[in-house]
Amino acid sequence: MLLKLKETEQKFIGIEDSLGDPNVMSDPQRYASLMKEYKALTPLIEKYREYKSCSDNISGVEEMLAEGLDAEMRQLCEDELKEEKAKIEILAEELKILLLPKDPNDDKNVIVEIRACAGGEEAALFAADLYRMYGMYADKNGIKISPMSSNPTEIGGYREITFMMEGEGVYAKMKFESGVHRVQRVPDTETQGRIHTSTVSVAVLPEAEEVEIEINPSELKFETCKSSGAGGQHINKTESAVRITHLPTGIIVECQEERSQFKNRDKAMKMLRAKLFDIKQREQTDKIASERREQVGTGDRSEKIRTYNFPQSRVTDHRIKLTTHALEGFLDGDIGEMIDALRSFDAAERLKKSE
Repeated sequence: MLLKLKETEQKFIGIEDSLGDPNVMSDPQRYASLMKEYKALTPLIEKYREYKSCSDNISGVEEMLAEGLDAEMRQLCEDELKEEKAKIEILAEELKILLLPKDPNDDKNVIVEIRACAGGEEAALFAADLYRMYGMYADKNGIKISPMSSNPTEIGGYREITFMMEGEGVYAKMKFESGVHRVQRVPDTETQGRIHTSTVSVAVLPEAEEVEIEINPSELKFETCKSSGAGGQHINKTESAVRITHLPTGIIVECQEERSQFKNRDKAMKMLRAKLFDIKQREQTDKIASERREQVGTGDRSEKIRTYNFPQSRVTDHRIKLTTHALEGFLDGDIGEMIDALRSFDAAERLKKSE
């Protein structure tokens, strides 16, 4: 491990030097590629340098202990040595996790689909709650969020809503949100105070580049129509909404959120590429399904991953058995602790497999 880290540090130093080279700086594509690699390696190198510093401290204290010291000084050195050895063990484990193969999709933007499942109007209202939750999480973490398509209900819910999240490492943060989210609460329309259980599905798809998914234009059926929903007179006058059907798979995507038909078409194509990329990935992950089941989850959208219990102000993630009693804050976008816990659990499970 240490040999690999040393080699990686040399590579990091080389990239650092190249970024200051005028020839590289004048080549935007190469500069951007090197900067991306530099940023990806920075957490690992910072941790490795912290590890080396700790190792040097241990060597220094051990040398002092080998000399003749009075009782008080020896005790101080022994205490420091104990602390540094405990610290270096933690750093070693953190380095092992940082050295694990990275999901190639982690740095990608994502397309998120939220659909109301069981529960009728109450499920649609909770779909709106989840959309708001992810929106507030995005605002707090410098992530850009933009709607792509939606099917709203008359009382403020969504039968389904699709949106894009753009930012650094968004897929790495959001990928474990895929699955069925269950809500238990008393609906506003419930006159006898009975708790209802509803479900909403969430799918998080990494954005796919054109080079990753080739689409034959002859296999696409394009349709345009007038947008529906809020938007004023413009909605009824312009055929800006776009529907694309991928004939080989039967996948249909729609976008009507933009005033421009061109922009809606572009967003719809992004949705289609993401869906086709998702199918491609699922075919690959089927081969390692048993391994994934031992980790955070299968990623299956039919898998119940989390319960939001309003009477007890409780949120429970069933995959890692983590419960928080801060439901209000959670729905206000404070989901970072849960996301970090899921990522840590996944890394720990992958580490076990690599040992």
